[in-house]
Amino acid sequence: MNGKFTRFLSYYRPYKRVLAADLFFALLASVAVLAYPLLVNRITGQAISPDGIATDLLIRTSAVFLFLIVIEFVSNFYITYWGHVMGAKMEFDMRNDLFQHLQKLSFSYYDNQKTGQLMSRITTDLFDVTELAHHGPEDVVISIVKIIGSLIILTRVNLPLTLTIAAVLPFMVIFAVHCNKLMKTAFKRNRERIADINAQIEDSLSGVRVVKSFANEELEISKFNIGNTRFVDSKRDSYRYMAVFHSGLGAFVSFITILVVIAGAGFINMGRFNLPELITFLLYINTLIEPVRKLINFTEQFQNGAAGFTRFQEIMEISPDITDSPGAADSPRAKGRVEFENVSFRYAENLPYVLRGVNMSVAPGEYVALVGASGVGKTTLCSLIPRFYETTEGSIKLDGSDIREFTVKSLRNQIGIVQQDVYLFTGTVKDNIRYGKPEASDEEIIEAAKRANAHEFIMELPDGYDTDIGQRGVKLSGGQKQRLSIARVFLKNPPILIFDEATSALDNESEQIVQESFEKLAKNRTTFVIAHRLSTIRNAGRIIVLDGDGIAEQGPHDRLMNLKGVYAKFYQMSAPRITAAQ
Repeated sequence: MNGKFTRFLSYYRPYKRVLAADLFFALLASVAVLAYPLLVNRITGQAISPDGIATDLLIRTSAVFLFLIVIEFVSNFYITYWGHVMGAKMEFDMRNDLFQHLQKLSFSYYDNQKTGQLMSRITTDLFDVTELAHHGPEDVVISIVKIIGSLIILTRVNLPLTLTIAAVLPFMVIFAVHCNKLMKTAFKRNRERIADINAQIEDSLSGVRVVKSFANEELEISKFNIGNTRFVDSKRDSYRYMAVFHSGLGAFVSFITILVVIAGAGFINMGRFNLPELITFLLYINTLIEPVRKLINFTEQFQNGAAGFTRFQEIMEISPDITDSPGAADSPRAKGRVEFENVSFRYAENLPYVLRGVNMSVAPGEYVALVGASGVGKTTLCSLIPRFYETTEGSIKLDGSDIREFTVKSLRNQIGIVQQDVYLFTGTVKDNIRYGKPEASDEEIIEAAKRANAHEFIMELPDGYDTDIGQRGVKLSGGQKQRLSIARVFLKNPPILIFDEATSALDNESEQIVQESFEKLAKNRTTFVIAHRLSTIRNAGRIIVLDGDGIAEQGPHDRLMNLKGVYAKFYQMSAPRITAAQ
């Protein structure tokens, strides 16, 4: 808990001056409010009497009133404006830290997460943290100053009556602490439920085309209603606790007011109290009640903010499992030799090995195809080269050096990947190609597009390279998206290429264009092709066949066919498709 609180306080560090000024003005506003009842007492007790009105005293007191009003206005303006700005900047810092941390986490983390829940933690959870960061310190200062100040003044006005009030306050505190515990649990559950809703919305909207193709809109609505109902149920619980909390404290406040009126009337009857003092006392009761109400709001904000910051901290405490090794250096431009030495891999300790004892060496500029049944580890093997996952056993070398000796960023800069599931970002054609080299000029982008056989179709788009392609490139065909992804890698110009072949879903004409683009890209680069259509890898320099035990066979197409082993069997099974493709 102390570590979490210390981390929260650390976000105030860049804004120490703003915070100090915020607390100063909060103190100033509190003192101004504390002075008002004293001035009222002065007017009712001294300026106004049965003999008439003391005009000079009334004017002087009114002038002080106006001065304090100006002080209160300026103080509250600073608190409201600059205090909120400070909170927003702290939220900005937290969101930046969280997003940067998420960028450091490996595929292993994202394999077990839902995008909608992560989005909820980056956005919704931090809103209430902002309110806590802003209002928390100033509310505490204002409340403490007003409560202590009020009690001191009330003690001077009438000690017995003040002690009567003080006797009730401990019961109020015990009640508030109990309710706070219940609310904290409820608010945390609310955060979890809204994250579930965000995840369900993200999943449903991302797959809206599948939903509509199966006419399953009603099913998605039903699934959403279940999550939405669970959220309402959790909110109902939190509102029940809030209702008990607010109504209970309201009852305590009303009880204190009635107690003062009854006891005050008794003291007046005994001649130990007068009416102006009772009025002053009641005004200070209101001054005492107002910070109590502020503390009520603060406890609600605290529970919301604490729940949001707890969920923020949960992610920040996850250590990236793939980081730069101590002393890691930037990789120079690679020649392209890649070696696997006794490499084994599994996704978790309780899961079976996907790869076991893989040994192979790929020469610079060599074209290697990976073949095998689904699930034998073709994609996994290639994902180990850029360290998307860490090898469980063994090592991978680049130009004779263990890839862990290089920084992750410089290693991945040596590798270009064309994935099976092409991801294009919302934006223009130019923006998506430039992703391969952010500092690239327009001329370089156009040249990369030409080499990827994409320039012609881009120029036919409404705004050419400035055409907005929609979310995930929804306005483009599969072949067009593939060519943009290849143009992106052309622009990056890496010495090593991984091609998770994505032509199996394309028509023959699109496949032929994409394949031509790919072969241009692969020229003079060390290339790994994960083959789904065997027709696309007949000319590969080496074909590596994987099975559950590792590498079963390797060699050129003709040699593997003569072996009449695993590869020949795969090839014969795909013969009708190969003939159709040809």
